[in-house]
Formats: sequence, C-alpha cells, structure tokens
Amino acid sequence: MKQHRYRVTVEHLQDPGGHPVTRDSLAFEVGNHDDIFAIVERMRGRGDFGPETATAFAVGLKLFSEVMLENRDHPLFAEFQPHFRQFMKELKKGPASGASPDGPPALPKTP
Repeated sequence: MKQHRYRVTVEHLQDPGGHPVTRDSLAFEVGNHDDIFAIVERMRGRGDFGPETATAFAVGLKLFSEVMLENRDHPLFAEFQPHFRQFMKELKKGPASGASPDGPPALPKTP
C-alpha cells in the first residue's frame, strides 16, 4: 500500500506540577494511507474541539488506526475492531451536535 511518510517527535515539556522536564525526545518515522495534515484541518474545522485538542485527537487517531489496519489479524484488535468501525462511521457523518455546521466535509472513508 502506498503511504505518506511522517516523522513524529514528542517532547516532554513539564511534569503535572508544572516543573520543566529534561529528557530525550521520542522521534520515529511512520507511514499512513491518509494525508494527516488534511485530516487535522478537517478535525479543526468540525468545531468539536479547540485547535490543540483537535490536532492531538486527529494525529493520535490516525497513528492508532494505521497500526490496527496494518495488523488487522492480530488478536489484540479482534474484539475492538467492530466498535472502532462504528466509531469511525459516526465520526465521518460530520460534526457532533452543537459543533459548527459550517466546517469542512466529513472525514474521508478509510479502507
């Protein structure tokens, strides 16, 4: 499957008490069948969450879903897959009630 390639970097900025944390960052490369930047823009435009939360949600969801898609036969995902498919169907319907109806169209379908 052809994929977009991404480099993901996570930096630990502070602990729950607000103290700075000095720690090496996590960085890895990963592929995804979708354009994650386009998905982030759609999630931001839906109005379900603020921009930072929408970005975190979209990136986390796409990273997770690609792992699950590439490992669909792994027993870890067996019970969860039907629920995830239903969740994605609901997400792709468009903004939740109370969200901006003028946002971009629903997320594209994934195989």
